Amino acid sequence: MEEVKGMSMYKYIREAWKNPKKSYVGGLLKVRMIKWRREPVVVRAERPTRLDRARSLGYQAKQGYVVVRVRVRKGGRKRPRWKSGRKPSKMGQVKYSPKKSLQWIAEEKAARKFPNLEVLNSYWVGEDGMYRWFEVIMVDPHHPVIKADPKINWITGKAHKGRVFRGLTSAGRKSRGLRNKGKGAEKVRPSIRANKGRAK
Repeated sequence: MEEVKGMSMYKYIREAWKNPKKSYVGGLLKVRMIKWRREPVVVRAERPTRLDRARSLGYQAKQGYVVVRVRVRKGGRKRPRWKSGRKPSKMGQVKYSPKKSLQWIAEEKAARKFPNLEVLNSYWVGEDGMYRWFEVIMVDPHHPVIKADPKINWITGKAHKGRVFRGLTSAGRKSRGLRNKGKGAEKVRPSIRANKGRAK
């Protein structure tokens, strides 16, 4: 990493995470993932691994905020193999995808583990050949500190209940194709299913 004068602490962290293998982050991740592989799928973290990314996505170091680390298995979905006779191409073994990103799946895993919290956002923290890890920022909508904060108290509204399961987080909106704009994006709003069968 090139040394740049006058950088803030957060910028140093951000620059290091841009290319983990070439900075100090690569060595840290190797050691941490040995421990992470042995942990349960969803684990509450004491503090964010990437403080700069967590802060930029809305995390604040105060009551009502929780950081959860989630492990997701990489690759496509596997289906049970048929026992009776079928053509190999019709067995339904390969090319099945969940139609969701691994990041969105990680957010849903965290939301099921902590049903009293709402998912605010998430970010990548590491991966190996088999797994990918994400840290999910979660907020307690019933906490008085959250209710009193005008920056985050929008999440206490009824419209945001179970927002991760309706694809309202940043990762969910990206998977739904809502980041596309202009010509060619007509069929993704409000959803692909809602537009199914409509004339062009």
